[in-house]
Amino acid sequence: MPDVLSERAPAKINLTLHVLGRRTDGWHRLESLVAFSRAGDCLTLRPGEALSLSIEGPAAAAAGDVEDNLVLRAAKHFSQRFPHAALGAFHLVKRLPVAAGIGGGSSDAAAALRLLARANDVSLGDQGLIEAARETGADVPVCLGARARMMRGLGEELGPLLKLPPLIGLIVNPRVPLETKAVFARMDIAAGAETGFGAHPALSPGMAREELIAALSKGRNDMEAAACRLAPIIGDVLAVLSAAPGCRLARMSGSGATCYALFKDCRAAARAKKAILRAHPGWWVKSCVLN
Repeated sequence: MPDVLSERAPAKINLTLHVLGRRTDGWHRLESLVAFSRAGDCLTLRPGEALSLSIEGPAAAAAGDVEDNLVLRAAKHFSQRFPHAALGAFHLVKRLPVAAGIGGGSSDAAAALRLLARANDVSLGDQGLIEAARETGADVPVCLGARARMMRGLGEELGPLLKLPPLIGLIVNPRVPLETKAVFARMDIAAGAETGFGAHPALSPGMAREELIAALSKGRNDMEAAACRLAPIIGDVLAVLSAAPGCRLARMSGSGATCYALFKDCRAAARAKKAILRAHPGWWVKSCVLN
């Protein structure tokens, strides 16, 4: 086995995010089509060393206390289910913005579990690994596979992996952190209530890109309005993306403040990226291929 193992931790993008209601225990029930970028954070592991985590990169300062990081939390949950497993020293290159609605911390935790599974010859389908992911966080199970699929409930109900056509786009964050808890509080859904906002658009296997985008356009992000009230700049981001030539769809991801836009081709996305960075140099703007 190599001295150092490496895994990417891609951004998780909620192409749709429907809030179905709120359980009596206060947790919200969701239905979301999730896809992943081909770039993001990078996590490495030196197996066999004492459990530790070091962090560097452009978003490292915003990552918070290392001891509270989801990478270490995931490793501890892994160790509880595999008590004789080797752990190791993790090193995270943090590029994705924090508290941004793109599952950066959850994706880092999922990458940690994949690394530990590789180091200890544990299958990614092992029930203990899946339980460790669920215990670490609601978005960690879907990030474990890092492929497009439907997720429901609190995130624990995962549909089969979906083979989506590659979606070409941009991911834009205005560098404004936004806590999921605050957005749900602003939505003010009573415990035990159903929202009745409408069903998720039907998706068919083998849909072409334009067919898929047309179906996605019939969906929603039900957290978008509340997030825009808390951080009005999200509305500015959506307006800029929607006005870009070649934009097929612009929507907020997760609880914000990151938004994504899908474009007709790479050239249109590249032109939009250049124009947005020229007009808003402080924004975080990344090209992406989602699938």
